[in-house]
Amino acid sequence: MELEDRWPLGTHPDLRDELVAAYDHDGRGYHDRLHLTEVLDHLDLLGCDDPAVLLAAWFHDAVYDGRAGAEERSAQWARRALPEPPAREVARLVRLTEQHRPAADDEPGRLLCDADLAILAAGEERYDAYTRGVRQEYAHLPDAAFAHGRAAILRDLVDRPHLFHTPRARELWEERAHANVAAELARLTGS
Repeated sequence: MELEDRWPLGTHPDLRDELVAAYDHDGRGYHDRLHLTEVLDHLDLLGCDDPAVLLAAWFHDAVYDGRAGAEERSAQWARRALPEPPAREVARLVRLTEQHRPAADDEPGRLLCDADLAILAAGEERYDAYTRGVRQEYAHLPDAAFAHGRAAILRDLVDRPHLFHTPRARELWEERAHANVAAELARLTGS
């Protein structure tokens, strides 16, 4: 199925096309059309058919330029572009993808965050491509600064009781994700 066919609204095809164009922007190494497709695939695996969550997946990295506040700018785009409802909920969900810390009772947020983080459990070849893509997006940073920042983000994730918030995601991805993150941390820190 083509990405465009997965648009959760029966309306607003121009908005869908704007989002696809944003994900296709040349400056993206990882947060691109493939990433959006994989997040939607992961939501399918988690059994999510909530239109607000699916729309939030479409918007969560709509703005991605290596500068702070990209999630907030993506959320604001959703608020401006979508009707109410679901604009407010979509924007709220998009904001959660900055820290991936949904409340324990926030099932939509838990699903979106888990689908977004599922890349951490990818097979070796895909995980390597993911890390190269992330590094490409931060090519403006010196290697040491990038390694320090990336290691801090990864440590924050693995220091939590669980990387994933839903039982299904833990079952599918937790073990492999921990192994991938540990190996990447070792490469970044030389230990």
